[in-house]
Amino acid sequence: MTRQPDLTGKIIAVTGGANGIGREIARLLASAGAQVAIGDQDGEAARQAANEIAGILLGADLDVTDAVSFASFLATIQAEWGTIDVLVNNAGVMWAGPFDTEPDAATERQIAVNLLGVILGVKLAAPAMVARGSGHIITVASAASILTTPGEASYSATKHGVFGYMKAVRAELYRSPVRLSVIMPTVVETAMSVGTATGAATLLQPTDVAAAVLRTIQRPRFEVTLPGYVGPLAAAVNVLPGWLRDRISRRLVPDQVRHVDRVARTGYDAQFCPRN
Repeated sequence: MTRQPDLTGKIIAVTGGANGIGREIARLLASAGAQVAIGDQDGEAARQAANEIAGILLGADLDVTDAVSFASFLATIQAEWGTIDVLVNNAGVMWAGPFDTEPDAATERQIAVNLLGVILGVKLAAPAMVARGSGHIITVASAASILTTPGEASYSATKHGVFGYMKAVRAELYRSPVRLSVIMPTVVETAMSVGTATGAATLLQPTDVAAAVLRTIQRPRFEVTLPGYVGPLAAAVNVLPGWLRDRISRRLVPDQVRHVDRVARTGYDAQFCPRN
């Protein structure tokens, strides 16, 4: 018989938690007994999600690109429930298409949310965790952190940056019991992936990522890829000669330059990656 996960007493913050992957993470962790704070730029949607999901939750406004907003979010949780055990950096945005047609505003937005937002969260949450001798920061990145992804140049750069940043911070904290994890899924069926291709991998669901977050809280690992074979496959391919590595990558990794549906992505881009 499979034991039901028990996170009773755990206080967990999820960024970008009002919809998609973040909402599913919040739902699953709350169902396991955790007290979950949902932060989102759309604060009303965050509060609505907190009201709709069963369990102990709160929703709050959070702009991960703004230090005052992020600090206020963490302070609200501290005042309401106490010390945060786990921070899940989930907020992210993506523009897809040829690198030379990407609007500057979309480039800047991806860097601000995907990379600087994660850095800000770590800088705000980790010191307190180190001081008390416990805590876990989980960042939902992307398989684009370790793969070559045509049509996602800036997005890929931010995810490579997140992976590199977390590796460096982990090295700094090697004497500390604070745990760091990076979860790197392939394409997940959310608003972010509308109009894009999946490549050779099966399209994942938000529940797949949420389950990985739960497993990682229970049994911490630094590097988690979804599906699990992606990490070992990428490592194996990287030792091959360049011409062969490129050939395999073109067969396995989605090419959003060729396959992106710009019309289908109009609504998402207008909301999350505006032109100005």
